[in-house]
Amino acid sequence: MNIPITESSQVAEARRLTRTLARDIGFNEVAAAKAALVVTELGGNLVKHATRGGSLLIRPLAWEGLSGLEILSLDKGPGMARVSEALRDGYSSAGTTGTGLGAVKRLSSFFDIHSLPGKGTAVVASLWSQPLPEDYYPGRHQIGAVNTAKPGEDVSGDAWAACRQRDRVLILVADGLGHGPLAAEAAGIAINIFREHSGLSPAGMLEIIHDALRSTRGAAVAVADIDEARQEVRFAGVGNISGIILAPAGNRSLVSHNGTLGYQAHKIQEFIYPWPEEAVLIMHSDGIATRWGLESYPGLLKKHPSLIAGVLYRDFERGHDDATVVAVRRQ
Repeated sequence: MNIPITESSQVAEARRLTRTLARDIGFNEVAAAKAALVVTELGGNLVKHATRGGSLLIRPLAWEGLSGLEILSLDKGPGMARVSEALRDGYSSAGTTGTGLGAVKRLSSFFDIHSLPGKGTAVVASLWSQPLPEDYYPGRHQIGAVNTAKPGEDVSGDAWAACRQRDRVLILVADGLGHGPLAAEAAGIAINIFREHSGLSPAGMLEIIHDALRSTRGAAVAVADIDEARQEVRFAGVGNISGIILAPAGNRSLVSHNGTLGYQAHKIQEFIYPWPEEAVLIMHSDGIATRWGLESYPGLLKKHPSLIAGVLYRDFERGHDDATVVAVRRQ
């Protein structure tokens, strides 16, 4: 769900939608009420502080039979110079009781924030249907993503998926040609094949997806396979899915060939790139501008990938297309 927040009635609607979604995925009344309260606090902050409004992006999570919600709050407001003060109960820059972010942090299983003066604030919070076990470990890789539909469309023609395998993680991003249900159908078929054939190489997976999409309008698709043991990324893409590895020693753009799977793919080729320490992989559809950079966002690459994906979406989405951003880094 992507819920714009500019005034109080939208906060109430976001609270209602969140409570309904939480119940639908298995939250009991107490857990659903906590999720609704987090959304209320974050939405209230957007109304108070984000001069141009902001948005709440809410997506379901899953781990070992447990259901969760991730709530991402994004704004282009004034930002904060002293984030630690904003998390302290009683602190307020708007003359209120100042319990918003402190309450969100206490209620959440996970909480992270990135804020810069003049650039705005991004907050991520996750909650689960039941308390997570002490041995909770989601794998060696943190993954964050944003996926939104073109304004005016009910469904996104973009899709993404991840598959974790010991010291590996595979990521697929698909952009169905056009918009709406038919684009979503093509992207959905690519996702299903990815899940069924996760043992294949990225290029081998694209070959199968290409054949499966011939009866659809087609899609741009890219697959990345991060192998920690080999410290490398295997990547194959056809169409306008961008990939880049950000690392302290320098960034590497990943090569996709022109074409549309299901329609025309003259060349499906796999490339291998180094996966250095502290690297972050970014993959996104063409709903995000290709010319972006994070040099002016100090500290962001150390944050949770959902914040990285959220800031890229907030500041570089084109506004007239489906948009997907996926960010991955090792824990």
